[in-house]
Amino acid sequence: MTKQAKKVLLLVALLALVLAAAVWGYPKLVERYEADRLAATPSPAPSPAATGADGAPDATAAPEPTPIAAPDFTVYDAEGAEVHLSDFAGRPVVLNFWATWCGPCRAELPAFDEAYRAYGDQIAFMMINLTDGVQETQEGVRDFLAENGFAFPVYYDLDSAAAMTYGVYSIPVTAFVDAEGMFLGGYIGTLSEETLNAALERLAAGEPLQ
Repeated sequence: MTKQAKKVLLLVALLALVLAAAVWGYPKLVERYEADRLAATPSPAPSPAATGADGAPDATAAPEPTPIAAPDFTVYDAEGAEVHLSDFAGRPVVLNFWATWCGPCRAELPAFDEAYRAYGDQIAFMMINLTDGVQETQEGVRDFLAENGFAFPVYYDLDSAAAMTYGVYSIPVTAFVDAEGMFLGGYIGTLSEETLNAALERLAAGEPLQ
């Protein structure tokens, strides 16, 4: 993997994305989901790695930032019940923003499924689907999960609350929250199984990501 292919998702970049999401709104975010690159963020951090429809490089963990409280949000389970990040207080959480139409997302889902089976009793997995009701529907997602035999829990971001809260404008995005509800860091781009498992092992042990 080239140095150019590996890019860091810094905490300052996440905060910049949250600000951008608040200003431009979700319609702008949807347009960027389908782009073959990530826009540069207004911060001194290097721009994140590009993500394409046919594949994406593995992302690399950021230097450990000072943790801040992870913003809460509301998503919906398969029965339509509201689920909040704060519902998992006391447990570490991994967030993954994805969609079935996203090639890089599909590429990493098998690793997430295996990780859920291995760590699901220690870590809460929130696999957050960007469900716009047109390009991505709950029925289509359910069919996709059944066809692939995925066991991880999926939550539907029907009103874009989670995506806007975390400034997600290109997917996949993965973020880690400790048992105290503090944001530890995250990744933009496809994660390798090795990178994901290393992060989850440290998260389960209550250790910094790096």
